[in-house]
Amino acid sequence: MTRSFDPALINRRSFLQTAAVAAAGTAFLSNSALASAKMPMAGRVKKAIVYNMFKSDEPIVDKFRALKEAGFQGIEAQTKAPEDPAEMVAAARETGIEIHSLMHGSVDNIPMAVDRAKILGVNVILIVAGRVNEKKSYQDNYTETQAIIREALPYAAANEVTLLVENVWNNFLLSPLEMARYIDEFESPWIQSYFDVGNVARFAWPEHWIPVLGNRIKRVHVKEYCREKQMNEGLWKGFDVEMGEGSIDWELVRKELLAIDYEGWVTAEVKGGDVERMKEISRQMDTVLALG
Repeated sequence: MTRSFDPALINRRSFLQTAAVAAAGTAFLSNSALASAKMPMAGRVKKAIVYNMFKSDEPIVDKFRALKEAGFQGIEAQTKAPEDPAEMVAAARETGIEIHSLMHGSVDNIPMAVDRAKILGVNVILIVAGRVNEKKSYQDNYTETQAIIREALPYAAANEVTLLVENVWNNFLLSPLEMARYIDEFESPWIQSYFDVGNVARFAWPEHWIPVLGNRIKRVHVKEYCREKQMNEGLWKGFDVEMGEGSIDWELVRKELLAIDYEGWVTAEVKGGDVERMKEISRQMDTVLALG
């Protein structure tokens, strides 16, 4: 029998620590981060793209080379991709494009994903903590996904691979405080956050999530979202807009990322296309991240 959820079981210390981090982040923002209206992130972040967004029949090494010429420094691979990992590693060495993360997108078969990550030379894996729907309750999903992750964590830790929980449209972990609590309850440095800027814009503001998640954020996905299109055309239509032309306040996103001293990879996860589309995405990233 599943035990009913008891709010008293919340780790009060973890909650208070999270709240303190959020308050500190806000205080910092009100001082140094607000000092400039256009705080650039050049030199602090590296641009990447989800590899399967690039639609091309060219050999892997030529695709890597084209992405580098388009302005990208890295790619995010996928566990379900058909490409030979050894060929991708060889292409990365030849071109200087780095494979910086592995998108797994599930809590199933995490050890398999860890093995693939090791072959690719990757030390982080994106996972998604299940899904809540009419057949799976919130409480059950919380308990079950944590149990699966706990079982896989020792193997990930032994291989020095960090599992990053991403905020996605799975009807689960709908606030930054809850996401922080979910991660902190593992009491392990080998599980952290992969923060997606666009995924929260449907029901929240990304600049509110960043100071709460703080240094748990180890990777960032960027995409745009338009609430007007959401209201007039439907939920998924909100994504049908180019970066910089929707509802996200990218200036505030940059300020909050700077306030938590974020440095590292920022990966575009948007509508893909040919090499010209890759160049356009790269330019959009330069604009919204103030990299130019």
